Amino acid sequence: MFKVKVIAVGKCKEEWLRIAIAEYEKRLSPLLQMSWIQADDDSQLPLLLRNETFIALDPAGISYDSIAFSQHLLQAIEKTGSRITFAIGGPNGFPTDLLQKAYLKWSLSPLTFTHQLTRLVLIEQIYRSLEISKKSPYHK
Repeated sequence: MFKVKVIAVGKCKEEWLRIAIAEYEKRLSPLLQMSWIQADDDSQLPLLLRNETFIALDPAGISYDSIAFSQHLLQAIEKTGSRITFAIGGPNGFPTDLLQKAYLKWSLSPLTFTHQLTRLVLIEQIYRSLEISKKSPYHK
């Protein structure tokens, strides 16, 4: 079973977002185990990511369409021993030194999202990636 950890700054305060994220967690539960770690602010990220091989979600990172995202996600999971960590920085992004330690830097979109919405976009794209790999009609 795959294990996906998401380390993010701030709480997911909106009930509708929590419901949507929970729906994708439910859909993903037969395939992978999700865990969410909340940092209260940017200063906690270096400690939380200290021993992690992580993908930084950063606007300046590489941007993929959903099919390429799926391929790269599965490759990253394979290379990291079925465990992958995503990091969502604070309002000012990642400190440069922390960003340099990232295994990969990916952009979910050139648009700016709230940290809460980024969680939903990420989990939906993880779900979509696995559905693409199964060749299900979800992606159509």
